[in-house]
Amino acid sequence: MNNAPDHDLRPTLAYCNEEFLKTPDARSLRILSEYLYPLWRFRKEKVKDTIVFFGSARAHESGPNGRYYNDARELARRLTEWSNGLAAGSRRFVVTSGGGPAIMEAANRGAQDAGGKTIGLNIGLPFEQRPNPFISPGLSFEFHYFFMRKFWFAYLAKALVVFPGGFGTLDELTEILTLVQTQKLVKKMVVLLYGSEFWKEVLNFDALLKHGMIAESDLELFQYSDSVDSAFEILRDGLTKYYLGPDKGTPEIAKSRI
Repeated sequence: MNNAPDHDLRPTLAYCNEEFLKTPDARSLRILSEYLYPLWRFRKEKVKDTIVFFGSARAHESGPNGRYYNDARELARRLTEWSNGLAAGSRRFVVTSGGGPAIMEAANRGAQDAGGKTIGLNIGLPFEQRPNPFISPGLSFEFHYFFMRKFWFAYLAKALVVFPGGFGTLDELTEILTLVQTQKLVKKMVVLLYGSEFWKEVLNFDALLKHGMIAESDLELFQYSDSVDSAFEILRDGLTKYYLGPDKGTPEIAKSRI
């Protein structure tokens, strides 16, 4: 006589156990997944490196700061058009944003206008942040941990374009500048602050130098631009100088300590 119970007594595999994966004990697995999943997707899509756009989630196309939206869109379009004309193979200098609205949307939208791939590194927030519709399929990511999202901003980036923004933009900008200043990012990074009037009012780098809080050479870590034309030229020329040519293109893993 078979007295075995009708239900299956086999335990659920740990990596399939959703209840376990949401516990504090599995936090390290969740963090690791936010590293490994984007890595897998980027390799699958042959993304070699990126141009990252930072900027406000409130500078909408039809709002009072709409000019920044339009400039971000046009700059992303021109950079993508230029990148698409480079040698075939790995995708170079893919426009990347935080994946949300306003300046982030403008960057993804401009890249899509040029027929290029474009990345969105989103973050789960209670307001403002929802994926915009212009991110390429397979390249839209949702992060829980800010520090893992920042890792992917920094790790593949060869250039950074920072449009006017608030707390989040300031946090992202100063994080990248700190990594470059301390040589945790040893690769060459073209950092462009778009809108000199805004940035010189909001961040007084000259005062930091005056009070001895930064070195004079730190002022060379970034440049200002007030037009799409000059921004495009600075970015194109810097990326060409540092990363294009027969002796360029050292693999990313050898160019970063983060």
